[in-house]
Amino acid sequence: MDALSLEVLFLVLLALILCSGFFSSSETSMMSLNRYRLRHLVNQKHAGALRASRLLERPDRLIGVILIGNNLVNIFATIVAAAIAERIFGDWELATVVIMPIVLTLVILIFAEVTPKSIAAVYPEKIAFPATFALSPLLVVWYPAVWFVNVISNAISRIFGLDPSNAKLTEDLHPEELRTVVDEAGELLSDQHQGMLLNVLDLEKSSVEDILVPRNEIIGVDLQEDLSTIKHTITTSEYTMLPVYEGDINDVVGILHLRNLARSLSESGAALSRDLIRAHLSQPYFIPESTPLSKQLLNFQKEKTRMALVVDEYGDVQGMVTLVDLLEEIVGEFVTDAAVDDDEPIVALNNGWYSIDASESVRDINRELNWRLPTEGPKTLNGLITEYLENIPDAVVGFEIGQYRFQIDELSDTRIEKALVCEVASEEEA
Repeated sequence: MDALSLEVLFLVLLALILCSGFFSSSETSMMSLNRYRLRHLVNQKHAGALRASRLLERPDRLIGVILIGNNLVNIFATIVAAAIAERIFGDWELATVVIMPIVLTLVILIFAEVTPKSIAAVYPEKIAFPATFALSPLLVVWYPAVWFVNVISNAISRIFGLDPSNAKLTEDLHPEELRTVVDEAGELLSDQHQGMLLNVLDLEKSSVEDILVPRNEIIGVDLQEDLSTIKHTITTSEYTMLPVYEGDINDVVGILHLRNLARSLSESGAALSRDLIRAHLSQPYFIPESTPLSKQLLNFQKEKTRMALVVDEYGDVQGMVTLVDLLEEIVGEFVTDAAVDDDEPIVALNNGWYSIDASESVRDINRELNWRLPTEGPKTLNGLITEYLENIPDAVVGFEIGQYRFQIDELSDTRIEKALVCEVASEEEA
């Protein structure tokens, strides 16, 4: 090294610091790559992503080759810096032992560690993909040293129950983590699309019991009624499919498609009769009330039907669910002129209070008002209130459930008809 001029030594030191910065930025950028975006780019046959993906298959080897290179250049940089200090300061030990190590440490920290790593953390792809051109051949050239280092380090890790050689950098996302990813999508997705994706994820949490039309609200055809009543039910129905039963909804004999019946009446000119209705019935489709919504959506597609009757563990009909009900859970409520009801179930009052029909489902109330009423247990507001009070009150009462204040507004002998509800926190803020 004595044969080299001072200028050459400075150039060598500069080159070593640049190499140290390269290895530092390579480590940070490779470890900061978005694994899911990397998968996407690999599927698109992106050359840099393919090289990075191969290196990340064994992160212990990748880290080994980077750290071997980084430590080598830092050690050589120290040797060169010592030679430069000796040339400049001679035998002045304070400069060679104290001043030069401090200066070199600051230079390496700023130009070979902090700055390159900060840039690499912000722009990982721009650093990592080009770096693979050097890292891939270095891994081949230094493989014996990398192998030796990995054998020892992996053996030490196994003592603590860890095995870096089998490490998996890309892990499956939990549904809640996926919700966070969708929430953080920001401007990449519109609010409407974000909401739809989040609703799809929520299908896993809900069952058909949460969205069914209760049995007392099912509109159907009772064959034991007189023909004039049956005709009125058919002609005034807002729906295209109706369950047909005899006397009781538990005795369902089939599903009537009104369009098929109307076409038959038009073509044959025959009068409406019970036999004609029976001739146009399709097989009823029964499902258990615990069926997850995500599974039921696929079941509707598999069964080629749009309506199902929900039964409990005893086989009694608890309600009805349709494909439209399921789709509304994803895209929001469909509103048609025929479906508009002047009697709104949720009416805003003064000072943050709402008048709510007690038959309204708790999930729909939460969705409409962005509340957090408990959904574990009763499905309707009436059920939630009666479970809390443990009886049907015989007078107007007020109470609180969590951060929500309730007041009975209308009631009958068998159920609560309407309740006034407000969010306590919102009222106090107002």
